[in-house]
Amino acid sequence: MLARFTASCILANMAYQTAITVKTTLDRIWKHDYVLPAIQREFVWNPKQICKLFDSLMQGFPVGSFLYWKIEPATSKNFRFFDFSREYHQRDDPHCPPLAKVPNGMVTAVLDGQQRLTALNVGLRGSLAVKEPNKWWNNPKAFPVKKLYLDLLHEPIPDEEGAIYRFEFLTDERAGAVTSGEFWFPVSRIYGMAEPSEPMVYLAEQGLGNTTCAVKSLHRLQATVHNSPVINYYEEESQDIEKVLNIFIRTNSGGTVLSYSDLLLSIATAQWERRDARSEINTLVDALNVTGLGFNFSKDFVLKAGLMLSDIASVGFKVENFDRNNMKKLESNWSQVAEALRLTARLIASFGLSRDTITADSALLPVAYYLHTRKYDDSYLTSKAKAEDRKIAKHWLIRSLIKPGVWGSGLDVLLTALREVIRGTSGQFPDEALEREMRVRGKSLIFTDEEIEELADTKYGSHDLFGLLTLLFPFVDTRNQFHIDHVFPSAVFHARKLKKLGLSEDEIERLQDNKDRLSNLQLLQGADNQSKNDQMPAEWIAETCKKTEDRKDYISRHLLDGVMTDLSGFESFFKGRRQRLRERIVAVLNGSRSSEI
Repeated sequence: MLARFTASCILANMAYQTAITVKTTLDRIWKHDYVLPAIQREFVWNPKQICKLFDSLMQGFPVGSFLYWKIEPATSKNFRFFDFSREYHQRDDPHCPPLAKVPNGMVTAVLDGQQRLTALNVGLRGSLAVKEPNKWWNNPKAFPVKKLYLDLLHEPIPDEEGAIYRFEFLTDERAGAVTSGEFWFPVSRIYGMAEPSEPMVYLAEQGLGNTTCAVKSLHRLQATVHNSPVINYYEEESQDIEKVLNIFIRTNSGGTVLSYSDLLLSIATAQWERRDARSEINTLVDALNVTGLGFNFSKDFVLKAGLMLSDIASVGFKVENFDRNNMKKLESNWSQVAEALRLTARLIASFGLSRDTITADSALLPVAYYLHTRKYDDSYLTSKAKAEDRKIAKHWLIRSLIKPGVWGSGLDVLLTALREVIRGTSGQFPDEALEREMRVRGKSLIFTDEEIEELADTKYGSHDLFGLLTLLFPFVDTRNQFHIDHVFPSAVFHARKLKKLGLSEDEIERLQDNKDRLSNLQLLQGADNQSKNDQMPAEWIAETCKKTEDRKDYISRHLLDGVMTDLSGFESFFKGRRQRLRERIVAVLNGSRSSEI
């Protein structure tokens, strides 16, 4: 409420302009009369939000006012500007394209309304490609290109959210498939239908000229885009950047929150002389995030890494840390910083870590600083001489990720202190020195009995699970794709099957809970997991390990003593393996790093 009140007070002191149409607005975007300042973040709306915006416009609902900044040539020359996204691709093209300097220097920058205007631009002039559920980020088929369509045969009856019109993002193939009761009109076609008669001509060509709902829907869409002055906006004409920045922060505080790093990035963008800071950082973020199985690093992570690896006094996100001298230092070190982060991403990918198992990006910064100061290159990843060093770094990293509270409060002070430790040592990864410093600062990596018990009961789906398994079973080569597998397969724990065994409701509930606990989980290479399918463990081990010695070795290494060909011994197996796992957890997490498993 306060944010809305503040924003309304700010807008009340600005020049209110005559409302214009969607078509006029998008024409101005196309001609680069409207641009985005560097302080704007990327497009973040999802398909459902875009469809809701179009439905609201069609129903005549207000969609909020827009705030623009009219920038004169003398001011605009000091800034970089960006175009609106049109062909948005969540993985391959998620960034607003940079613009060359405007020819006449006069430009209007959008301070509030970027998400809505980009949604209109994508829906009426472009396409959208976002990841499909349950598909890997590195799968090219996970991001089908879709365009906005309107179902002309959909009766305008409000749904549970009040939407009347049926907008959806569809592939051309899906939209073209003949389905009874549907006719998908490509919304982008309405952009060129300026004359009132053109919708009727189109409908007649499609045999829909006498279909009432189709006629009403298409005419309504045409009027909404070309005729209705639905874009209400204010213009700020002050050339005082501090005032404008303050307005920007206040008006955006009630919507999609602008991260502080976006503001700091805009400062870096203005101060770098030979490179485009925004482009460099976005490019690096994209490269890091497609490494291995994929990560979810942000601009915040890369900016903080830049401060840390450039040995800038403090790694905190403070304006004084982004002064001209520090930004000059960061720019001059950028190539080395970027390469160290790429190497770090490849290293942790070789540990088997990904977006789903990295619980705190900041934990990677000491590793990155270590690789940076030692001037390691890609040979570090495969060097036999560095195998023990990689093992030590992995052990420290995963323990710090699993230990609660390490990368929370006091983060900047901790990172600065760990940087000093690494800088003051030579040789291999200084895990023991780092742990001593962490212990002094209340960030001990010694696990309490309570924490050990919780880890022994880790459930399937936990972010800590994969890392914990790699420490417990270090002989598993995580450079290959591994799955977390149920020792006794999930399929045998269906309530229907358990009832047939004569088990009580309490017994069934206990078994179903235990089947997802650490004691019934293991790491299996992807191909092995698929071949195992729903086989019982004893049967699968017998088929996989033909020799008696191999079977004994596999069972011993994976702590699988007591596996059966049926469920009768599951509880005994579970209890025994949990005790063995607990002992190994204590040895691995609290014991000597040199202890072998």
